Amino acid sequence: MKRREFFKQASVATIGAAAAATTLATPAIAQGNITWRMVTTWPKNFPGLGVGAQKLADRITKASGGRLTVQVFAAGEMVPGLQALDAVIDGSAEMSHGAAYYWQNKSQALSFFTGVPFGMTNRELGAWVRYLGGQEIWDKIYDQFGLQGFLSGDTGTQAGGWFKNELTGVADVQGLRFRTPGLGGQVWAKLGASVTNLAAGEIFAALQSGTLDAAEFVGPYNDLALGFHQVAKNYYFPSFVEPGLATEVVVDKAKMAELPEDLQEIVRIAAQASYDDVSSDMYANDPRALQALVNEHGVNVRQFPEEIIEAGANASMELISEIREGGDALTKEAAESFISAFKLLRARTEGTDMPFLVAREKYIKYD
Repeated sequence: MKRREFFKQASVATIGAAAAATTLATPAIAQGNITWRMVTTWPKNFPGLGVGAQKLADRITKASGGRLTVQVFAAGEMVPGLQALDAVIDGSAEMSHGAAYYWQNKSQALSFFTGVPFGMTNRELGAWVRYLGGQEIWDKIYDQFGLQGFLSGDTGTQAGGWFKNELTGVADVQGLRFRTPGLGGQVWAKLGASVTNLAAGEIFAALQSGTLDAAEFVGPYNDLALGFHQVAKNYYFPSFVEPGLATEVVVDKAKMAELPEDLQEIVRIAAQASYDDVSSDMYANDPRALQALVNEHGVNVRQFPEEIIEAGANASMELISEIREGGDALTKEAAESFISAFKLLRARTEGTDMPFLVAREKYIKYD
């Protein structure tokens, strides 16, 4: 989808949904049915992530037989994308859909539930959260704000980003105006970049105007729709700061507790299904989008120089050590739980998956 067409459709949808939002000052309750509002950080109909939010809402609505109907508001329809969580905190909405590292200003610990530089893959992250104590710590963090978060999607290992100029080493990073969020943004800042975070719909204009020299968002499936290839041609793979990025759905904890137990379980199960579904959607469509970027738009696919990767790894370990010993007890607990699970899970990934992938790459060649 061309960027202009994508945002034209989004604008039309925004006008209609904004009008609808004015009729939803409070959750609608009629004949025992409840309507919840989900605000998102994504543009309307955004591939993978925005569509994933809508599919999650539709699953809850359908599985509950309409007893709990979830109405989705894309970024800008009710609130700006990066104010989605605040809308749930202040009661303007019952749910938000985004990424936990967008809210690291509220608690640095939240970044661990989106992704850590040189950290867990999507399967490792899911294992930590579901089976190795991650969810319990996440609950403690969000309980401070009257919220509860659940995994709701995963992009897999992301692309490293779009750069107007080719990178030859760490010297090229100095002063680079780079859009990249979360702990990954802090790693790039340690390498000398001038880092900022922008919502998806704001990045293209900043690249085009020269406000940014580089930007990363997710990967080919999303980046093609956002049109970054029109203003930057150097596309770096893979990201070393976003190895398995999770999205989240956050609910008002008190409103969740008011639901009958079966509806609460439907919300939980729908979120878990969405985590797997979004990951599969991204995996299926990223390679097709990358082919289009290369073959139709002349994009240059590159890998980061080893000097940058090594410097990034050192900066990542330094950052996690700083966070771990930063004085906040809950952040320390999250960091230590993450590290403990990471040590366990990497043994499986690197001892089983990695040798298999090396052998497959070496020997399996289909015509």
